[in-house]
Amino acid sequence: MGGDPWSPDDADIPEVARTALIVNLLTEDNLPSYHHEIAVLFGRDNAWGEWVHRWTAEEGRHGIAMRDYMLVKRMVDPVELERFRMTHMSEGYQAQHPDDALRSLAYVSFQELATRVSHRNTGRFTNDPMADRLLARIAADENLHMIFYRNLLKAALEIAPDQAMAAILEVVKTFEMPGAGIPGFQRKAIAMAVEGIYDQRQHHDDVVMPVLRFWNVFEVEGLSGEGEKARVELSEFMSDLDDSATRFTEKRDKLKARLASRG
Repeated sequence: MGGDPWSPDDADIPEVARTALIVNLLTEDNLPSYHHEIAVLFGRDNAWGEWVHRWTAEEGRHGIAMRDYMLVKRMVDPVELERFRMTHMSEGYQAQHPDDALRSLAYVSFQELATRVSHRNTGRFTNDPMADRLLARIAADENLHMIFYRNLLKAALEIAPDQAMAAILEVVKTFEMPGAGIPGFQRKAIAMAVEGIYDQRQHHDDVVMPVLRFWNVFEVEGLSGEGEKARVELSEFMSDLDDSATRFTEKRDKLKARLASRG
């Protein structure tokens, strides 16, 4: 249309921030599939219907705001971004637990908080005050979504502790973000982890453990043998995750120190 072709020099942001912006936006973009999944699982009547539609409207606003700002500020290649979007959305998204309300509630409790952390840290890495404010506002919405789901699962623990504990265990052990189907996701996720936008330490300390503590999973009463077995396995898994996060952080710090020493 007669404009200037996009160039990486158009926006003075670190490459990892550009990568994170793309991952975060594409994760938001698959909204039609997300809406379908939660509408089918929870229904569209009464309070659930009001929640599903309000949540969808807010998530849609997130994607619109992010894309508009990124394109106006020329932060990303618009042609490449659209190709990524078409590829990602053409594959759709299917929930890991499409027929299980407890596992779905556990999953979105962690996922919404993980999204909040990723948005918040991405904003800080952009070196753009307005982008930081925008993503902080979006992150605040994601936190409210997390609180809604987290509170529902806490109630489920009181009503059906064994089933809820088993659901939490399975979700924690198999968790992956809904954007895992983005083209080149693993490479992008590693780049984000190396720079500290979202890594194992943050996943353990800032996402999983705060939710588990709120649910009081390691002190909850009324468990049968199977429920207690799930709790023990969850504790062991979290210990292993903590150790893995420590090893990753140590390796990353050593690598950065070596690179810094080379000037």
